[in-house]
Amino acid sequence: MYKIAKENLSALFRMIAASQDLYLPVKVCGQVNFKAWSEDAEVDLDTLKTVKSPKDAFFPQNENLYTVTKENKKLKIEPEALRDKPFVVFGMKACDVQAVTVLDNVFLAEPVDTYYSARREHGTIVALACHEPEESCFCKVFGIDCAEPAADVAAWFVEGSLYWKALTEKGEVLTEAVKELLADADKEEDKVEAEKEAIRAVVEKLPYSNLSLEGWNGDALTEKFNSELWEQLYKPCLACGTCTFVCPTCQCYDIKDYDTGHGVQRYRCWDSCMYSDFTMMAHGNNRTSQMQRFRQRFMHKLVYYPANNNGMYSCVGCGRCVEKCPASLNIVKVIKSFQKQGGEK
Repeated sequence: MYKIAKENLSALFRMIAASQDLYLPVKVCGQVNFKAWSEDAEVDLDTLKTVKSPKDAFFPQNENLYTVTKENKKLKIEPEALRDKPFVVFGMKACDVQAVTVLDNVFLAEPVDTYYSARREHGTIVALACHEPEESCFCKVFGIDCAEPAADVAAWFVEGSLYWKALTEKGEVLTEAVKELLADADKEEDKVEAEKEAIRAVVEKLPYSNLSLEGWNGDALTEKFNSELWEQLYKPCLACGTCTFVCPTCQCYDIKDYDTGHGVQRYRCWDSCMYSDFTMMAHGNNRTSQMQRFRQRFMHKLVYYPANNNGMYSCVGCGRCVEKCPASLNIVKVIKSFQKQGGEK
């Protein structure tokens, strides 16, 4: 284990960025999101969670796939180059790291998404423990320990220092690259252990930490799908899609063509199952009501995904949807509503 004083983090960022791209939480106009580091960036590692998740680093909100141009009456197709340069995502939280695993199960399954795969191959994740989890957090429900993130490097802020522990081969390589800035801290592991226990004590007091998932699994399809509760739950939904765009595990996307005037660019961009034109085809849309679209989102998180991924849910309890939904609809409300239907308090 190593450590570095908080005031020396700028030197650490500078050293990392000298050889590879570095993405970390940056405050712009009062909002904190993961962006590329620069000397004048207002780095903010104190904000617990960014507005959008850092999945952008591996699954960008939009990306070109290929360009088509016309030369001498012939079409020329130029695929977008795959990521071939290493990069570091610094400051991810345990829930967002788990969300990357959720995305792995989608994009690295056959047929492998080569764009995503290239980014995963070249990306190194430095995860930061949650010093003080917030009321909207419920990662514990999904078996995530925010005090001990499972990444390439795990880090903790304790008494003005960042403690650093490499957990994977990628983490060891990054550690070696910045080792001259790090001080040995093997004899101070008790400080980190005390920080972990303090974090876990906070988690136990959070209102949603003991939320029950009883009845939600891959075998609950018929019971949950046919429940009359959906007709009550969906009504305040505005179909704005905010929940899907802040969610770290949502993976739906659309593919579109753009005429540049010099050719056509084919690109993909995030989409939302909450939109009426999602997966629209010539014959129309299979989900013809907002209730059906609303149901789809939560059935996927709590039933469809675990049915196909050995019981793993595609929610990580980050709480972003709890905070951002303008109609106060979120996965916690859905789970609690079904609990009440079953007679639980």
